[in-house]
Amino acid sequence: MNMPDHKPFATATLRLARRVALPLAFPLLSLLGAPAAFALADTGKAELQAVQGRWADIHYGLPEKQREAAFAELAERAARAVNAEPEAAELRIWHAIVLSTWAGAKGGLGALGLVKEARTELETALRLDPRALDGSAYTSLGSLYYQVPGWPVGFGDDAQAEKLLKQALAINPGGIDPNYFYGDFLSRQKRYAEARTALEKALAASDRPGRESADAGRRAEARRLLEQVVAKLAQGAQ
Repeated sequence: MNMPDHKPFATATLRLARRVALPLAFPLLSLLGAPAAFALADTGKAELQAVQGRWADIHYGLPEKQREAAFAELAERAARAVNAEPEAAELRIWHAIVLSTWAGAKGGLGALGLVKEARTELETALRLDPRALDGSAYTSLGSLYYQVPGWPVGFGDDAQAEKLLKQALAINPGGIDPNYFYGDFLSRQKRYAEARTALEKALAASDRPGRESADAGRRAEARRLLEQVVAKLAQGAQ
């Protein structure tokens, strides 16, 4: 949702500006206003687990040069799952995660289009069920907003990113992903003391059943980032 290891798309040119929408203040849906959750069919559950497992295998197991093609293939599978159950927020979230991670592996002019498609999927997932997968749509959408460049190249917006990440934490305060991405966001904002707290929470998060590979990879990322944050604090940064 790394989620995806979203990388900045600095190589996008200014000619893209007129084709990129300005950041939208997506409404943070309250629990009382949330629609009823859509129950995944057995086939949908199986596809969700398969996509999650394959994503972890690619992201944490394949050499970097092989990831783009593997994510492209996985994106097709995730899209088919969405087409089969278009009201399932869980499947849209994971289609978006695959698209955004594929964009990070791809880079260049084509990457921004993939990220825009991922944003649309996440916005749809939030309308369907904002609490799906413990609020993962908020986590993934927040991470897009702080990692994509801002206007005029992309739709990045740090203020919107923080709002979304905080909403994710309100739903899943002890989760590994929302705490990791909030820690990453805070580190990029040079708010190192706050980043350390978030990353320590990520490392203390409980294991997720069936997500052992993804959790191991995320913890490794959190440890590396925490080491960098601690070093900054030791140099006197706040």
